[in-house]
Amino acid sequence: MLATPKKFFLTAAAAEGYSELTAFDNALLAGRIGNINLIRVTSILPPSAEYDPDLQIPPGSLVPTAYGYIYSDVPGELISAAVGIGFSADTFGVIMETAGYCSKDEATDKIESMLREAFASRGMELKEIKTAAVEHRVEKVGCALAAVPMFY
Repeated sequence: MLATPKKFFLTAAAAEGYSELTAFDNALLAGRIGNINLIRVTSILPPSAEYDPDLQIPPGSLVPTAYGYIYSDVPGELISAAVGIGFSADTFGVIMETAGYCSKDEATDKIESMLREAFASRGMELKEIKTAAVEHRVEKVGCALAAVPMFY
């Protein structure tokens, strides 16, 4: 059985590389999560998890992370990624992520809309939203990434 994460932060970063993989890796590094092993998870933030924007995760750790990303190798193309967490008053939170060919503001608006829908679908009251987003104008091979790493 895996432990339930106790802390989290939001990050969004973009970077260039010579390939899609190196652009992704450079975006991870820019977002402070390049030296950990991401375990991709879906949309629920544990009820007791605390926001820690300065959270330091030891290199090589296995880290449950909700994330979205996009690559492009079209110079001049605008790409964006965003992540958001909706918080309830007394129970778990909901995480949403998106990435696409749009502005940072458009990605953030989409996240907020998805969070409102997710809470309505669950019959829960949405108390607060936290988001992180980034946009990037591609030079050669670019990647935009947004993530919510959760740690113990």
